[in-house]
Amino acid sequence: LPRAAQRTATNGLKMQLYNDGIDQGASVTAKYIGWGSLERPLTPAFDGTWAGDVGFDPLGISSLIDVRWLREAELKHGRVCMLAATGMLVQDVAKFPGVQSVFGDAKMTALHDAAVKQGAMQQLLVWIGFFELFGFVAIVQMLQGGDRQPGDFGFDPLNLGGDDAAVRRFELAELKHARLAMIGLGGLVHQEILTKQATFEQLANFKSLS
Repeated sequence: LPRAAQRTATNGLKMQLYNDGIDQGASVTAKYIGWGSLERPLTPAFDGTWAGDVGFDPLGISSLIDVRWLREAELKHGRVCMLAATGMLVQDVAKFPGVQSVFGDAKMTALHDAAVKQGAMQQLLVWIGFFELFGFVAIVQMLQGGDRQPGDFGFDPLNLGGDDAAVRRFELAELKHARLAMIGLGGLVHQEILTKQATFEQLANFKSLS
């Protein structure tokens, strides 16, 4: 992803969105999403410089944990969920060569169980754990005062972050897609557990729970 830009505080309603018409920033409260009575938190996470700031923290988590750690976790979980949601949809319409001979027609939770039985999930855990070591080092350096921004691994092979405006826009776009994916993934998984149907199968052949 594009390397993170310097954050700039604002008291206006259109920070980093360039007239897209979506409110965020230092003057926004949770009224934006229907929580009109919720006060805006007075923590570093809501100083008007962070992308996606809509003044929403009803549990006060930002007052307990470093905002950089929170944003790193949000981006990491969101990126995983965006990949997972895409995979859950793609497996309904396409298969990689060799997958069917190993796992058959298993999908979603059944595919997970089959992968555990075959040992594929254990291999995945080892490799993810290996890469997480590098991520952990980057996070520690950031929390100790480095200039790295949360979620920034300097990965931008398509050079999407050509200028500061582009970087800010992509930061917000990623965050909004990540939040949606985290909610959507939960829906996809529970829909499959309850109906025993994959996503497109459910759309084409709706099965009521009643």
